[in-house]
Amino acid sequence: MILPEEFEEYTHKLMGNELYATLKKGLTEETPASIRINPFKADQYNDIKKHIIDSGRGDNLLWCPEGLYLSERPNFTFDPLFHAGLYYVQEASSMFVCHILQQLVSHPVLMLDLCAAPGGKSTASRTVLPEGSLLFSNEPMKLRASILSENMQKFGHPDVVVTNNYPKEYRKSGLKFDVILADVPCSGEGMFRKDRTAIEEWSVQNVEKCRQLQRSIVEDVWPCLIDGGYLIYSTCTFNAHEDEENVNWIADHLGADFVEIETNEEWNITGSLIDKKPVYRFVPGKTKGEGLFVAVLRKRGEYVGALDLQCDKVAKTSKKHRRSNGNSKFEEPVKSIYSHWLNGDFSILQRQDKIVAIPSLWLPIYEQAVKYLHVLHMGVTIGVHKGKNLIPDTSLALSLAVNSGAFPCVDVGYETAINYLRKEAIKLPEGTPSGFVKITYLGYSIGFVKNIGNRANNLYPQEWKIKTTYLSEKPVDVLQIRTYKTLKHED
Repeated sequence: MILPEEFEEYTHKLMGNELYATLKKGLTEETPASIRINPFKADQYNDIKKHIIDSGRGDNLLWCPEGLYLSERPNFTFDPLFHAGLYYVQEASSMFVCHILQQLVSHPVLMLDLCAAPGGKSTASRTVLPEGSLLFSNEPMKLRASILSENMQKFGHPDVVVTNNYPKEYRKSGLKFDVILADVPCSGEGMFRKDRTAIEEWSVQNVEKCRQLQRSIVEDVWPCLIDGGYLIYSTCTFNAHEDEENVNWIADHLGADFVEIETNEEWNITGSLIDKKPVYRFVPGKTKGEGLFVAVLRKRGEYVGALDLQCDKVAKTSKKHRRSNGNSKFEEPVKSIYSHWLNGDFSILQRQDKIVAIPSLWLPIYEQAVKYLHVLHMGVTIGVHKGKNLIPDTSLALSLAVNSGAFPCVDVGYETAINYLRKEAIKLPEGTPSGFVKITYLGYSIGFVKNIGNRANNLYPQEWKIKTTYLSEKPVDVLQIRTYKTLKHED
């Protein structure tokens, strides 16, 4: 690997001989493959993890209980359970956000993941946030935001809002958050091993450009952080300009104090390279993961919980006086038609041609979001109106809130599941009821079809489909669910 000369000179001086030699060696090593299991969907996930480790196919990821290193990198695209949201393919270092949130947050909060695509830190955060929390997952770039929305819907948790906005637009929304995660755009030095184009695009000028952009992003969103709230600042780069120097600037200019996070020595996390402030560096070759920098800052001031502040509006909000946002006006359809499709307390609303289910507790917050922000997904999308019919949405099939008895269900084999995920026609067993049918694989939902007798119309989203015609010779089963269930049955 040939690194830019100016990068080598600066980073060697910053890290010193020993750490820089470790980094150089680490950048020549293979990138570890790692996943994070979705505990809301993968029932008995600890037993599944143990089975994978005992079989020699994986190893524990120490700072995230749901995380797992894999002994080899499979072709995740051809595992139907990946598309079902049972696990997320995530770089190991970035799972450290789970450890941070478990130390910081012990009660329900309102959290914003500001630069969230493709969704690794958002799904990780939603995994560990206390029940009764609401997560806003945002991505400013349109194409990346659509990928984020897909991944959050596959994850399946209804207490999530996905938006496509810039920090300034959040500032105008008036929304306040207890925790803001700012995984800011950076020069990408920590991705040199994983993405060779990061090397080609690196320059001293780009580092400076990123440093200024990062400060403006945090400054724009700072009013959205409640007094006493936490900012989790992270980059995937090594230089101190975007890391230590920027968090020091945030603390001094915006008014914040550093928060120390407890870690274990065996994790091999490196501290600050320029001062004694508590920050956390993941260095390839020393830590088993890619390059990452994280610091936690607490905004000065007396803390009043964001949920306490904003959910008081529940009692004051009348259905008659809901605010609207142009064509995004909410109207109340007949609830009884759809409510039995879900478990839980939801408000069923119409948004343009979509029927959406909003957890009733969050209704005022959702409505404020819709007024000011470009909302891509929220709660559960129940379905879309086409003519006089409502077509159930894949979001519903993948949601944790779906009533398992609301639709007839057909469990399909591996090849049929892959064909379905390619949005091809599939054949259902004789005797399958006509109408909308939920398709599952190994018992886990992957979507809907409409059975019309001689054929089944595939309702999987066009933009989500597997685009290659390749088919693995044997089923890809990353979590070893099939083997695990067989062994459990034999026991």
